[in-house]
Amino acid sequence: MLGADGLNLALMVADSGIIDSAVNDLLARSQVMAMTENRGVKTSVKNHLLKWRGSVKKRITKVCETERFQQELALYQEVIHWDEEQFFAEIPNIVRKLEWHSAFYLQARRLLEKNKGLHNPMFPHYFCDQWYQSLSDAIKQAQLTELEANKEKVLKDLYQRMETMKNMDKVTEEGDEGSVGRLWDMASAKLSKSDLTVMKRHAEFLKKNKGLQDIAEKLGRMAGQVDEPELNRAPAEDLQMVEEKSDEATDDIVGIHESDDLNKLLPNETMFLAYPELEVVFYKHLVDKRLMNYKMQGKSRTLRKVRAQKPDNKSVDVEKGPFIVCVDASGSMSGFPEQCAKAMAYALMQIALAEDRDCYVILFSTEQITYELTRQDGLREASDFLTYSFHGGTDLEPVLMKSIDLMTGDKYRNADMVVISDFIAPKQSEEMAKRVEQLKAHKNRFHAISLSKYGNPELMTMFDHCWSYHPNLVGRIMKKW
Repeated sequence: MLGADGLNLALMVADSGIIDSAVNDLLARSQVMAMTENRGVKTSVKNHLLKWRGSVKKRITKVCETERFQQELALYQEVIHWDEEQFFAEIPNIVRKLEWHSAFYLQARRLLEKNKGLHNPMFPHYFCDQWYQSLSDAIKQAQLTELEANKEKVLKDLYQRMETMKNMDKVTEEGDEGSVGRLWDMASAKLSKSDLTVMKRHAEFLKKNKGLQDIAEKLGRMAGQVDEPELNRAPAEDLQMVEEKSDEATDDIVGIHESDDLNKLLPNETMFLAYPELEVVFYKHLVDKRLMNYKMQGKSRTLRKVRAQKPDNKSVDVEKGPFIVCVDASGSMSGFPEQCAKAMAYALMQIALAEDRDCYVILFSTEQITYELTRQDGLREASDFLTYSFHGGTDLEPVLMKSIDLMTGDKYRNADMVVISDFIAPKQSEEMAKRVEQLKAHKNRFHAISLSKYGNPELMTMFDHCWSYHPNLVGRIMKKW
């Protein structure tokens, strides 16, 4: 019979295999199969559908909580506790209450008319059994309807992500399977043709200006070259099949001991059962675990996690912090410097995806705008950043203070702050320089990329590394052709 709220029935239907069939149907779609030829995407799609499987199960088990099912379930629970006399007296009223919300109503009327005038004691049981079956079918149909609606939604989402991944192939040039997985999570954002055009334009600009790409690659390598034991990642754990000695395995007989295992019983112990007066002795020995058993030993194969140690000739995996990219968005940066700044941030986003790092961009002029390029809707953030027009004046101190405040947290250990500017600004205060030195001692790095010949040299002394990138006009013209 049903549980108090019908949840048992709903779970039974949900666990009947209809969700697994839906998942297999989605994976069998030709477009999905074609996309999953890429190993990284295949893993991401499967993980995506596993998450959907769990969420859709919760949704379809809630269909029995609708008012329609709750009313019918309440009536059913009332009827199944009646005796025969009460059933025959009150069942017509119950059937009338089913008229507007139950699929069982017409069948119930036919059953009552067929049994009219007959008080068959088996009829109440048969009636309730048919009602239960009708409820089960109705809940299953409601769940299938809900499942199909959710399947269409997840299929639409899959196609959306696939289309974005297809158009964002250049973003993963620096990546591997891990970066593809992160990009899959970010690909839920629906990008317009203009968004994609902007990103591809900056990717092509970056490809033509190899100097910018070289700087970005050097920046990316620095976080992995830090010699700090606290930043070393723990040895990876992997599932492996290992052999262990086990008394449960039956490879060899190694002796005799007292136990209650009837499968390993010595033959002479059964002699107690041959005589009724000794049978009780056998059962007493069984309860006390004093029956003589063969002692077995062997090797069992067990799947368990094993800590995988890295070979001595390989460097340890270092935990790398985020990129904080501070981009000068003042009017003096418009034109070629603006293109360089955006392309550099784009390159760092690629590296962050490949190395499982976060990447924040803070645009600063007279105000500050923050973008997080590697979060779930990071592609939308990247598009907004790349289409922002630079204007206003340079105010470097507030953005430096904000970045320094961020880098004091544990999340920003071994982080890289990159300031991209023309550095036409005054030298910063001694207090600022002291705070920067404190963070350097905690393995954080400060980089400056100057896009002008006229940057203030005193201002750039506070940075660990300074790069200048301002090729002459002739060189820029030649790159275009």
